[in-house]
Amino acid sequence: MRMNVSAPAQPGEVDLPPLSARSVVLSLLLGAHPPELAARDLVRGVERFGVGGSTVRAALSRMVAAGDLRRTDGVYRLSDRLLERQRRQDDAVHPHTCAWDGDWEMPVITATGRGPADRAELRARLGELRLAELREGVWLRPANLGRPWPADLDEVVRRFTARPGAPARELAESLWPLDAWAGTARALLAHVERSRRPADRFTALAAVVRHLLADPVLPAELLPADWPGAALRALYDRHRRELAAAVLGPAP
Repeated sequence: MRMNVSAPAQPGEVDLPPLSARSVVLSLLLGAHPPELAARDLVRGVERFGVGGSTVRAALSRMVAAGDLRRTDGVYRLSDRLLERQRRQDDAVHPHTCAWDGDWEMPVITATGRGPADRAELRARLGELRLAELREGVWLRPANLGRPWPADLDEVVRRFTARPGAPARELAESLWPLDAWAGTARALLAHVERSRRPADRFTALAAVVRHLLADPVLPAELLPADWPGAALRALYDRHRRELAAAVLGPAP
């Protein structure tokens, strides 16, 4: 699974690119429940990042034209496609787990003759389900997630329950870059706590939630010691409401 944040060059450091007007708009709407905001609030919020109002309005127009947003009576809402992204983001922050009895999910791709674009899309969807590829067409993960399975995938995938002969922890370490994920998570924890300006913290929290999307959410017994996943989720929960209020609240 691809990491979404650059690994730290030094302990406690992360490389966070600045957010564009589009990415700030999406971050604000993806964090809102319901995912809708008035145009004036979006413009004011993004302006706090040093982006001019005309640039924000142009970005909003492009996002509506691209099908990312819907606009009704001056209120912008996420499109259906991005509502699904919000659902994945919410699941990343609050994953639905269940007790693990040692079973593994093993989806196997059975469809043939698919083009490169279709194959890439299928791989991306299986990755979003927090599966990892053991070999071409064979995917695995511990059966500890209570997430729904997309019914349309049954047309191209057959699902099995497996008990691998290899030690489960060694298998997990071979499927996911756990040390790299944990190192970046710890760097993000330190970076958020050091951030003082709302805009800086907002940028860092956007990186936090992207990083949580790449957390495999493994059973505790398969994780390295001091796994920072829970701490990263708690930090995001602690800061996101107060930060949204700081960014969208009354102008100083």
